[in-house]
Amino acid sequence: MELLPISTPHCRVERDGHVVIVTMDRPEAKNALSSDMLIGLADAWAYISDEPGVRVGILTGADDTFCAGADLKAMGTPSTDPRVLKRAQEIPDFHWKGLLRDTDALPSKPIICAVEGYAVAGGTELLVGTDLRVVAESATLGLFEARRALFPMGGSAVRLPRQIPYAFAMDILLTGRAVTAQEALAMGLVNRVVPDGQALATAREIADQVAACGPLAVRAILRTYRETLGMPEAEALKISDAIGWPVIGSEDAKEGSRAFREKRPAVYQGE
Repeated sequence: MELLPISTPHCRVERDGHVVIVTMDRPEAKNALSSDMLIGLADAWAYISDEPGVRVGILTGADDTFCAGADLKAMGTPSTDPRVLKRAQEIPDFHWKGLLRDTDALPSKPIICAVEGYAVAGGTELLVGTDLRVVAESATLGLFEARRALFPMGGSAVRLPRQIPYAFAMDILLTGRAVTAQEALAMGLVNRVVPDGQALATAREIADQVAACGPLAVRAILRTYRETLGMPEAEALKISDAIGWPVIGSEDAKEGSRAFREKRPAVYQGE
């Protein structure tokens, strides 16, 4: 595992082949968000998007906790790390980019979250911004903002009712209550519930499955969903065709057909 230089004091970014693992690393504060963490997250998402050899990312938290939400004091306190201070000046709206809220800066490749322990407030907002979600049996989710007379600024008031049925979304948003892993699974908010301690390992298995697929196809599927959200079907299909046909004609598509005929694993180059 290679530790990347874009890591910060509160965010560890590591690469293992086609997979980048992003770890929120502030265990003394239950991995609550800080400027150091958000800069690391923003740089990690940009790296995952821009690096040709990367096919998928995993977001997790250190020491059996995902993220306990925003630490308003820490987010308002300048970092003591010179590189983080420099990046804070260079990245417009780094808070929203780090939180996966900035739709123009979302990673072009899938992000899987691996949740142990608490993923509440900003932790759940981060989960809602990812594409695949693995949570441990005893994990706790929830958007507690309304209970504290606050507002979920990470985008969940918009995104959650689009991702799960309205009644479930309003139950989470308006009551501010804690949600168990099994409830989240039943709502369709997460993909898998696994034994405690197994979230990251399971997320890595899924990441390897994604990485084995054609990278052009995977990115095109994500892009099509994002660019057609809310459109009438006929209009959306036109965009889908414009994105999909180049994938069908790619060298990777030819390799996929050859590998199927030859009964061997495909070797995709992203071309």
